[in-house]
Amino acid sequence: MNQEEFKRRRRFMMEEVGEGNIVIIASAAEKNRNRDVDYPFRQDSDFYYLTGFAESNAVAVFIPGRQQGEYLLFCSEFDAQKALWEGVHAGLEGAVEDYGADDAFPIEDLDDILPGLLENKARVFYPMGRDSELNHHILEWVNTLREKSRSGIRVPGEFVSLEHVLHEMRLFKSSQEIAWMRQAADISTKAHIRAMTSCRSCQYEFQVEAELIHEFMFHGLRSPAYPLIVANGANACILHYTENSSRLQAGDLLLIDAGAECNYYAADITRTFPVSGRFSQPQKLLYQLVLDAQLAAIEQVHPGIPWNRSHEIAIEVLTAGLVDLGILSGAVSELIEEEAYKPYYMHRIGHWLGMDVHDVGDYKLDGQWRVLEVGMVLTIEPGLYIPKEDTSVAPQWRGIGIRIEDDVLVTDSGCEVLTDAAPKSIQEIEALMQAG
Repeated sequence: MNQEEFKRRRRFMMEEVGEGNIVIIASAAEKNRNRDVDYPFRQDSDFYYLTGFAESNAVAVFIPGRQQGEYLLFCSEFDAQKALWEGVHAGLEGAVEDYGADDAFPIEDLDDILPGLLENKARVFYPMGRDSELNHHILEWVNTLREKSRSGIRVPGEFVSLEHVLHEMRLFKSSQEIAWMRQAADISTKAHIRAMTSCRSCQYEFQVEAELIHEFMFHGLRSPAYPLIVANGANACILHYTENSSRLQAGDLLLIDAGAECNYYAADITRTFPVSGRFSQPQKLLYQLVLDAQLAAIEQVHPGIPWNRSHEIAIEVLTAGLVDLGILSGAVSELIEEEAYKPYYMHRIGHWLGMDVHDVGDYKLDGQWRVLEVGMVLTIEPGLYIPKEDTSVAPQWRGIGIRIEDDVLVTDSGCEVLTDAAPKSIQEIEALMQAG
């Protein structure tokens, strides 16, 4: 991992925080799965963003302008027995030499050292309300200082949410971050292609899921960015369906929402295709409508355009199409105003993408939709979901769920679809599946 990337982030963050203040952030904690087995550990995104440190039981402290060192890391000391059983870990020397800390201390010394670091600081920046243990410790440390206030020590008088600074930073991706996202997108695209070409040899949703995970791992990405959705037929009308246990049915569509994680950066792709390799006529009509909405929405992604514009365009296309198909009736403008499309398209057009699949960053500033800027990455993912029990529509439409999702980078000249290599036209999908 390139430590210069993390140094740059820390430097910018501390410039934003300013001298005379302090930043405290804790690592993620190990979480027990059952008895003496833990879930696979994944570092807190904000903590990793600043440190690159992937171990639990750690606290990072940043003190802008401190002459003895601005970046302190409290972590576990090196333990040879632990290394034998669990593998290599940094220890205090590694925290400095390999992860760029100016100084490192045993995590057990946190309560003894932190109150002194808080002395005469005006503001404490930390992830407010997100880590109850850290919240508790900070209050204890401040109360320890208050007991010494008669000696002239100034106690921090203001607590500030670190997210205001850090999440705005994370919204704009560096060239290194984009490179990791490209890799995640490329391997996730390969996985979707593998799913399409192998689908007809699978009998169950979980077998298709296995093909996806195989492709991720084969290329060195051992973790999906989120629980994978492999939804056959009417299961696709459940937006966050993850059981992946149903039998595949010839004639149904299969919706796959799957992305890998590369160096903590997510891909997020959805494709919908026919289990048997060919769309039926009703499936074609609905699918093409969703694809038209997605392409129209992507055209709106370029600098200076409000975030919500893509959503508005998608709604216009989808609503007009539903009228043309006889699923809705009335004037398109009135149907949009009444939100008549919502039984069939109930979510928004997308979300920010980065270290978290639903990444951080404000969508509005001062009550107004923020405009897109170079370096932002977002998803564009319109869909249509016709419940099988909806008797208000003709039987041919019932039980069909379709979503098409791509990862889009805002560039100087407009946008780049990072996941464009994953087939999504009817012709491309049918040709690929027939060849496979």
